[in-house]
Amino acid sequence: MAERVILVPERVIDTERGESLRDRAVVVAGERVEGLIAATDVPDGPRVIALEGSTLLPGLMDAHSHLIGLQDAGQGYSSLITRSGAQEALTGVKNARDTLLSGFTTVRDVGTFRAFVDVALREAIEAGWVEGPRMQCAGAYVTCPGGGGDLTGLAPDVDAVVPRELRFGVTSGVDQMRSNVRQILRYGADFIKVLATGAVLTSGTDPGLPEFTEAELRAAVEECTLAQTFVAAHAHGAEGIKRAVRAGVRSIEHGSLMDDEAIEMMAAHGTYLVADMYDGDYMLEEGPALGYTEEVLGKTRLTNHAQREGFTKCVKAGVRIANGTDSGIAPHGWNARNLSLYVRFGLTPMQAIQSATRWAAELMGWEDRVGTIAPSMYADLIAVPGDPADDITLLEDVPFVMKGGRIVKGGAP
Repeated sequence: MAERVILVPERVIDTERGESLRDRAVVVAGERVEGLIAATDVPDGPRVIALEGSTLLPGLMDAHSHLIGLQDAGQGYSSLITRSGAQEALTGVKNARDTLLSGFTTVRDVGTFRAFVDVALREAIEAGWVEGPRMQCAGAYVTCPGGGGDLTGLAPDVDAVVPRELRFGVTSGVDQMRSNVRQILRYGADFIKVLATGAVLTSGTDPGLPEFTEAELRAAVEECTLAQTFVAAHAHGAEGIKRAVRAGVRSIEHGSLMDDEAIEMMAAHGTYLVADMYDGDYMLEEGPALGYTEEVLGKTRLTNHAQREGFTKCVKAGVRIANGTDSGIAPHGWNARNLSLYVRFGLTPMQAIQSATRWAAELMGWEDRVGTIAPSMYADLIAVPGDPADDITLLEDVPFVMKGGRIVKGGAP
């Protein structure tokens, strides 16, 4: 019989309704939430954890994470050929642990240059070999040749001999798009990540310009629909965003240079925006010391302010929002810093919490298992002193973390 544990905080956040509830205790049985009861009705027998003065809420979620790799993009992605797949995998072990201990119990990992290392990390976490959050994995970037998810800047005589795992998703044309999407899903990806525009960090690419045709993007969406999954589209520029939305992608990642028409389309189609904002500040502050080129810093300046204006317009237009940080640019474990910017640029603190819980779960199609404290949900829970619905920065230092009914950090905060 599963052990029963009862958590008794000062308040519990209902992320489905966006409310703080007092006089509630949460009953955990094994790895699941059994239910909520009145705090005055806690029975004798089960283990009781008093979380006095604290708020209990679902474990946080990051819908745009990169757990694989070192924080060295200032050296350029071509440096990846100097590291093995095994080295890349072991970076993920540390990054996953740092993410979990910061209170992020679920991530959507949106890609790695070394194909399927993220899938291997997910499987190791699920097997209990390493500590980390629940993961959805993209497996490999789907990008055009020389595009935002390709290794650029290599000499021509080296370019031709890059290992296939570093370019598994490089794609040209509708037919190859269908073939590559099918293969990536077959090898264990949960969804597909396409790079619909150039990228800030990839040398020689322009984040404002589209890199796939609408037909190519639609082919990816159609293949994912057949496999009962979805497409996440990296897209900075307005035209790339519009092509992706018309093609039927589930989310726009970044969305930095969107225009009013793109925002209207996203609202009308129910397309999610996953906006990483703190990492832009981090890059501008730390980029010179980290070795970022002037090209990268210039593109960061171009996208950073515009992204905030677009985010505010999206909130006003009713675009669905899910928290995503592009973790790995800023250090893993700093993920919650993104939420302060969500509040500064349009969401209430409670809505920011929802963007990192219930709304992110809905984006991932996992609202039946995470993102809400309710019967039969995974007991992925965090507690912080005070009320993050008043002060969102409290989530930047989480002293109590439970994943699947097991306490992985702290006792009573």
